[in-house]
Amino acid sequence: MRLTLGFSPCPNDTFIFDALIHNKIDTHGLKFDVHYEDVETLNKYANEEKLDITKLSYFAYAKVVKNYFLLDSGSALGFGVGPLLISKKNPSELWESTSENKQLKPELKVGIPGEQTTANLLLQIAHPELKNKQIMLFSDIEDALLNDEIDLGLIIHENRFTYASKGLYKIIDLGNFWEEYTGSAIPLGGIAIHKRIPRKTQLLVQKLICESVEFAFKNPDSGAEFIKFHAQEMDEKVIKQHINLYVNEFSKSLGTIGRKSIDHLFEHARIQKLIDKDAYPNYL
Repeated sequence: MRLTLGFSPCPNDTFIFDALIHNKIDTHGLKFDVHYEDVETLNKYANEEKLDITKLSYFAYAKVVKNYFLLDSGSALGFGVGPLLISKKNPSELWESTSENKQLKPELKVGIPGEQTTANLLLQIAHPELKNKQIMLFSDIEDALLNDEIDLGLIIHENRFTYASKGLYKIIDLGNFWEEYTGSAIPLGGIAIHKRIPRKTQLLVQKLICESVEFAFKNPDSGAEFIKFHAQEMDEKVIKQHINLYVNEFSKSLGTIGRKSIDHLFEHARIQKLIDKDAYPNYL
């Protein structure tokens, strides 16, 4: 059976899926047609029901729960992994000085890595005053700040390891905000499978992704060339930092803590009317 599978070219995803798509584990006859796309493109694909299995932001998943089950394996979720809001400007220039509740100046232009990203959801929860947003590829945000095209940048992935060396400042760690606000881990992205796929195959895919993660943990250098190829210009040190930050025990199984964090994200998104009032995680 052939299935379409979408994930990003970022090191955490290529690390997770290397063994699965390169037959380093027994896939029991399953074959995968792989689509490498940035997370916001994958979010759009999910809205279009384009792929059988896909990585997507948890915020995006909240909008497609009727069509996709959430798999227990393959997630990017944890503590200390949240998106950062950064700037070229001195932090003192960015905050309202007369506001009783500390908030950022609402006219500031913010570069975001996608409307449906969990990063954008966390930003909306933490700073709803920021409405002037510009959607751009996540890897373009740092340059947009350096070129004064935007005032603030919402960064994800490997940019958290590179921004400081470029003279940019951290304004807010939205992961810390979320952890203090809820006491929960930060659910960034998960793996979903379309409900059109037979139940037996859904469960097999979930099992195989877990096995692929376990293989990667046991053989961390096995997919090095594949990972580096898709990481393009990324420094090897940054690649390792990226994998170590975003791939963890939650990537093998969400477990009780992981599911609780996703439930909290959906709850706060419903309270703020950012998702449908009937949207709840649909775990496989």
